[in-house]
This record gives sequence, C-alpha cells and structure tokens, in this order.
Amino acid sequence: MSELAKRTAFAVVAVPAVIWLAWLGGAPFAILISVASGIAAYEFYRLAIAAGNAPLLAHGVILSVAAPLFTFARHLGFWVPDVGLVMLVVLELLSVTLWLRGPNGKPLEAVAITLLGVFYTGGMMSFAFALRYHPYAIGAAAGTAVLLFPFLLTWGTDIGGYTFGRMIGGRKLMPSVSPGKTVAGAVGGLLLAILIAVLYERFALRPLGQLGMLLQGTILFAVLVSIADQVGDLVESMLKRQAGVKDSSHLIPGHGGMLDRIDSLLFTLPVSYALLNWLLIPVPR
Repeated sequence: MSELAKRTAFAVVAVPAVIWLAWLGGAPFAILISVASGIAAYEFYRLAIAAGNAPLLAHGVILSVAAPLFTFARHLGFWVPDVGLVMLVVLELLSVTLWLRGPNGKPLEAVAITLLGVFYTGGMMSFAFALRYHPYAIGAAAGTAVLLFPFLLTWGTDIGGYTFGRMIGGRKLMPSVSPGKTVAGAVGGLLLAILIAVLYERFALRPLGQLGMLLQGTILFAVLVSIADQVGDLVESMLKRQAGVKDSSHLIPGHGGMLDRIDSLLFTLPVSYALLNWLLIPVPR
C-alpha cells in the first residue's frame, strides 16, 4: 500500500472510533486519552534517550497515563489535589533519582525531562476530557461538538498546509526544523481553518450544542488554534531532529508514531480550552 492509502485506511477506522468514544464519554473516553498519553510519553522519552538524555522512562509513562485519569476522577466528584499533587510528584521523582541515579547520573536532567514528558503528553491530552465536559456544554451532543471543534481545525490546518504547500511551494517556513513546510502551506492551512471554523460554528456547534461565537470570535479562535497547531508540529519536528529520527515510532501505518499523530493536538487542545472559556456564548433554541 502507498503511504497515502495507509493514511486513508487508518483515518477511515480511527476517526469514527474517536468520535464514538467521545460521544460515550466517561470511562471509555478517559481510557482512550490515557492510553494515547502513555504511548506518546513512551515515544517522547525514547526521543530523549536517543538525544543523549536519561529520563525516568517508566515513571514518566505511568504518570502520563495517570494524568487523564485524575481529570476523570475530578469529573466524577472525587477530591484530587492540584498543585499539591504536582509537588508530591516532584518530590517522588527527586527521591527516586537520588537512589537510582545519584550525583553522576545527571539527576537534574532526569527529573526535568521526566516532568516535561508528563506535562507535554498526559497533561496536555487531559484537556480533551476537559473540553468534552466543558462547563458550557450540556449533554453528549454539546460536549462532543465542543471537543470536535479543535480536532477539526487541527486536521483542517494540516490538510490545508499539505495541499497548498505542494501546490504552491515557495519559501520554506522553518527549514532548519522541518524542510518540507512552506510559508504558503502555513497560510493555506490557516485560511482553511478559518473557513472550517465559520461553517462548523454555524452548522454544528449552534444546533448540536446550543453554543456559538461572534464572527470575529470565531475567526480569532481559528487563527490562534491554527497557529498553535503549526507550532506544535514544529516543536515535535525539533525534538525528532535532535534525536536524529524521522518518526517517533512506527506504530501507526503511514503515520509514524502516536506522538506524530497528536503533536499538534498537544498544543491546540489547551489553547482551545482557554479560548472557549472566553469566546463561547449560549445560543437559545
């Protein structure tokens, strides 16, 4: 199969499955996010190791898996400490590093990179659950509609960037990090994201979620999410370049690894959550 055929086949199966699990919400969706976070964290730490670092891989993966589950527990009404829990995790990692690495095992790098991996993967992916259960979204239809908004803008930016980049070419966006990306592709992805946002707000978010945004708010949302998407993709490309690899793994046919698939979402999900708290307005039936 060609790479395009592999990508298409994966999308045909994966996209409906993600939408279905998002609609179900609850434990099935939390488990999906948790598993994706754990795989992405493992790939992140493998990149760090390939770059000459020595993170606490097992600890990092476990904490990344746990982060979305803590978000789910909070949704169920369980008391989950915020800053206090993070501080306890830092103390635990420092203690483990003391016994396992010692002063000659690069303890500062080990703890810092392990924490970064947890926040970068499990922490950021937890915003998917926060969006599904956004305070303004009442019911499964509304929650799914809110969650899919940044997903669609992310996919639209990527598709627009690839299409316009191949059609127009021209000046490279950041050749030292990602030689294939062009300025034309970046602008094309942004414009397609704006179009998708305007249509989605009018024909999906309003009827499904009884939520909407002013036109200028919709455009602002699309622009900022599209920029976050492209920065997220470039950040992962930077990490792979330092590690000297093309893909984070070969887990997904035609797509590389889990981190390759969700790198942009790790930026667009938290950005979207922050913006939607500000821009969303109830729309009466």
